[in-house]
Amino acid sequence: MGGDHGPRITLPACRAFLERYVDAHLLLVGKPEQLAGFSHPRATLVAASEVVGMDDPIEIALRKKKDSSMRLAIEQVKLGAAQAAISAGNTGALMAIARYLLKTMEGIDRPAIATRLPNAKGGATTVLDLGANVDCDAGDLLQFAVLGSALVSSLTGNESPTVGLLNVGEEAIKGSETIKKAGQLLRAAALSKDLNFHGNVEGNDIFKGTTDIVVCDGFVGNVTLKASEGVASMIVDYLRAEYSNGVFSKFAAIVSYPVLKALKKRLDHRSYNGAALLGLRGLVFKSHGSADELAFGHALDRAYDAARNNLLDRVRARIAHAAPLLARHEPAAPVDAAALHA
Repeated sequence: MGGDHGPRITLPACRAFLERYVDAHLLLVGKPEQLAGFSHPRATLVAASEVVGMDDPIEIALRKKKDSSMRLAIEQVKLGAAQAAISAGNTGALMAIARYLLKTMEGIDRPAIATRLPNAKGGATTVLDLGANVDCDAGDLLQFAVLGSALVSSLTGNESPTVGLLNVGEEAIKGSETIKKAGQLLRAAALSKDLNFHGNVEGNDIFKGTTDIVVCDGFVGNVTLKASEGVASMIVDYLRAEYSNGVFSKFAAIVSYPVLKALKKRLDHRSYNGAALLGLRGLVFKSHGSADELAFGHALDRAYDAARNNLLDRVRARIAHAAPLLARHEPAAPVDAAALHA
């Protein structure tokens, strides 16, 4: 029900998803009158009488709308009826409801939002946190590294993904006190074989593919995500305009078309839609609110891959191994609901 477009986008994406994966089953949670036209032998409708609006305050979504499609979807995960929940709705509300219903895993203070951004090596760099936690201490950044490592190893099969700490320079002496302390914790984690810590990285390293994972606080991560999407869209639009305006000769256009088409596909942020809410005792994935059918389909794919590859078990195993290290920092302050909503 969520996002800017609602069922007219999500339902076609769900149908295409069911056609791609013959072993998948979907629970479609929402208002019956808006879902009534959808029918599939591997889809079940779950009725909800309320919907969380994109501008609803977290307090309303969490305490007042107890029969919302968002809440009921996450309850399916809590009850074991579903292995993952996917929403294109209000991010702050989704995180708050998911945290309230599913709780965080032992050893994790704050869940983090993680997604993949394309890099020059032909793959993608996983970045977290992307906005759930604006103010983070060094221990939070360590936890994000553990969570990100579990996600990447689960989805790619790489059991020792490299981790970079986003900073204003590669040198260990640079950065705020929080970043310096986080670097110390991450280096200790590398010595104990809990993480494969590369060291400090800068913003351009995300797109170079210097490391498999980059950790940062939610403020920096969210700005990075939105900026990268804006630049990618600008490049794609520019290339499309130049091509259609005949700036290229006919021969050059024919030769360059496959390259431009491949570049457009690589830069298309829709292909990387589907951010994981990591650290919860259940799988929850966030789609962009503006997602179209293709983008929402990719979010469904991410959730399917996470469930199929036992992401939760991998996260638990990594947290258990790193428990002595994670226990050495003071618990973080409670999540700021207003910051989450923003």
